[in-house]
Amino acid sequence: MEDDQESKNIIDMYRGVRKRKWGKWVSEIREPGKKTRIWLGSYETAEMAAAAYDVAAFHLKGERPNLRLNFPELIHTFPKPSSSRPEDVQMAAHEAAMRFKRPIDDHPDNCGAGPVRVGLSPSQIQAINESPLDSPKMWMELAGALSPVREYTCPSSSFEDHQWDEIQYHHDSIWNF
Repeated sequence: MEDDQESKNIIDMYRGVRKRKWGKWVSEIREPGKKTRIWLGSYETAEMAAAAYDVAAFHLKGERPNLRLNFPELIHTFPKPSSSRPEDVQMAAHEAAMRFKRPIDDHPDNCGAGPVRVGLSPSQIQAINESPLDSPKMWMELAGALSPVREYTCPSSSFEDHQWDEIQYHHDSIWNF
């Protein structure tokens, strides 16, 4: 019951943020002049979701005196979306939210290890998309890098031809043991 009250207080404190019943904090924003919303993400803390909302609100609504932000003092330090496309707004919002991510050691449920979510820059995503994993060129380059051609010659003085006759080969079945 106390946790529910704490969540309600946080929801009242931050704009554009709500808590899922399983504990994650989420953020979304309505696109100006449309009925659609831009999903800004699901986060570990309310502060992360609030930062994501701020980036989107500031970009979509513009700088105006009556704009209510969660962190007005930080808005000019947050990343700016490159366009109003939902993907660009989401990416900038995610980057801002990650600035509020707790270090793994600070998390009360963690003992110092766990999954870490890593965001990719637009140029990294483009590089991945431009060189698909099923590319024949990629497989040829990989094969060349992993198996360099080496010539090996057996020194003739160390093992004479007549010694090959003396070697006995044993082909025992594993069932004989």
